[in-house]
Amino acid sequence: MSTEQGPVTPPEEMGATPPAQSADRPEPAESPQGPEADDRAAELDDLRDRWHRALADLDNLRKRHARELERERGTERARTAAAWLPVLDNLELALAHAGSDSSPVLEGVKAVRDQAVDVLTRLGYPRDDRTGVPFDPAEHEVVGVVEAEGAEPNTVVEVVRPGYGAGDSQLRPASVIVAKRQE
Repeated sequence: MSTEQGPVTPPEEMGATPPAQSADRPEPAESPQGPEADDRAAELDDLRDRWHRALADLDNLRKRHARELERERGTERARTAAAWLPVLDNLELALAHAGSDSSPVLEGVKAVRDQAVDVLTRLGYPRDDRTGVPFDPAEHEVVGVVEAEGAEPNTVVEVVRPGYGAGDSQLRPASVIVAKRQE
C-alpha cells in the first residue's frame, strides 16, 4: 500500500496569504530541514562533547590509577624489604661471632646472607658498607667518632651496621664510625 503524493504546492500559489510578520520580532532562520533538525544537531554536538569529555576522564583515571599502583608497589616492596633487615642483621651477627671457623654450617649461613643481600640489591636496595668515603648525612648515621691515623677527617673508618638503598629509595642509612678532625 503506497501513499505517494505529488509535488507540494506552496501556499502562496494556492491563494493563501502568509501570516503577517511583526516588525519587532524577526523571523527565525530555519535550516532547510526545520527547527527539529537544528535541535537534533545541537543535541548531537552536546552528546559528542560529553562523550569526548568522558573519554578524557577515563584516560586520566587510568593514568592516575597506574601512578598510584606503582607508588603502592614501591611502598609495599620497601616495607617488605625493611622487615627482612633484622633477619639479615642477625645473620651478620652470627657470622661475626663465629670468627674464623670454617664449618659447613657457617658456610651455609654465609651463603644465605649473600643470597639475602643479592635479593635486596635486585629489589633496588644495594648494600652500603664502604669505608674510606667522605661522611654523607644522607647515607650515613654516625654512631662514633675516633682519631684515626692516616684517615682524612670526616671520612668513614668503620661500618658498624651496613645501610641499604640509595637516594630516595633508602631503607636505612649505614651506621658508621667517622674519623674526627685532628687539632
